[in-house]
Amino acid sequence: MKFYVKQHKYYCGVDLHARTMYVCIIDKEGAIVKQKNIDSGPDAFLQIIEPYREDTVVAVECMFAWYWLSDLCRKENIPFVLGHALYMKAIHGGKAKNDRIDSHKIAALLRGGMIPVAYVYPSEMRATRDLLKRRNHLMRKRADLLAHIQNTNHQYNLPPFLKSISYKSNREGVAERFSDECVRKSMEVNISLIDHYDQLLGKLEYYINKKAKAHDPEALFRLLSVPGIGQTLSLIILYEIHDINRFPSVQDFVSYSRLVKSAKESAGKRYGTSGAKIGNAHLKWAFSEAAVIMLRESSDVKKYKAKLVKKHGKAKALTILAHKIGRAVYYILKRQEVFSIEKFLNKQLIQTGRA
Repeated sequence: MKFYVKQHKYYCGVDLHARTMYVCIIDKEGAIVKQKNIDSGPDAFLQIIEPYREDTVVAVECMFAWYWLSDLCRKENIPFVLGHALYMKAIHGGKAKNDRIDSHKIAALLRGGMIPVAYVYPSEMRATRDLLKRRNHLMRKRADLLAHIQNTNHQYNLPPFLKSISYKSNREGVAERFSDECVRKSMEVNISLIDHYDQLLGKLEYYINKKAKAHDPEALFRLLSVPGIGQTLSLIILYEIHDINRFPSVQDFVSYSRLVKSAKESAGKRYGTSGAKIGNAHLKWAFSEAAVIMLRESSDVKKYKAKLVKKHGKAKALTILAHKIGRAVYYILKRQEVFSIEKFLNKQLIQTGRA
């Protein structure tokens, strides 16, 4: 957890909503100098902070509508802090809660150097990252349609499909195998939607790939050198990381990627783990998928995983492998080098039996 500790003359806390925003400005002594509910918009916001522009920092809790306020502050050279929603317990733990109280709490946390900082993703790559997330959402919808066809096939105890129906050429005659007219119509609707998704996703992936090559082609090339990381996973990892230098150490990176568990301890006693939902869920998924795919592509990795299974069990072995891939990606991007299977598996240690 990181905190914003820089000192300013004024501290502006904003409880932001889609249509309105409650603004609270306090001075360095903690006294409220301005507090008002205004419409969410650049003109209204700049007007209310105008008398305090000399040395003001603005903070807002991370929620879906922060993009425009961040871009506005950047354009106007106003320091901007994005508060990590899961860490800002002080806002949600009070006896009374409303927009006026919340905005004051944000300002007070900011003044005291106790506001937990989330990463303000730059606008240059942010829209493409959101488009990639949309692509993944549509791909999951397509997968749901394929699963519905498979499940319906099982419901009527029909023979299994000989080939994968995820490919268009293998979907011919799928609807006709169902004798009931309504079921057949349902399958036709599914297949029609899948065909439409295929065309839409093909164009979307081409566009995103073009954008990625313009943003950071070298990083994309290095990610593609890792066995198990293909075009889609490399894009997800590239856009969710943005800049590897924002992570001071590999431990910070794997923690952000949800690849490690945080111990919950007090007075020398351990009470399990915590913070499972804090971090980047997209990176966690990407590295977990990469671990499974890497096992298909590399016999050396299969042998390494077999040793892990003997020692830790199957589930934990996959977790360790995903963690190892995460560490490898960190050093690949940090040192600007391509993947090396020898370094990844530390082959010399494996051959001598010390791994």
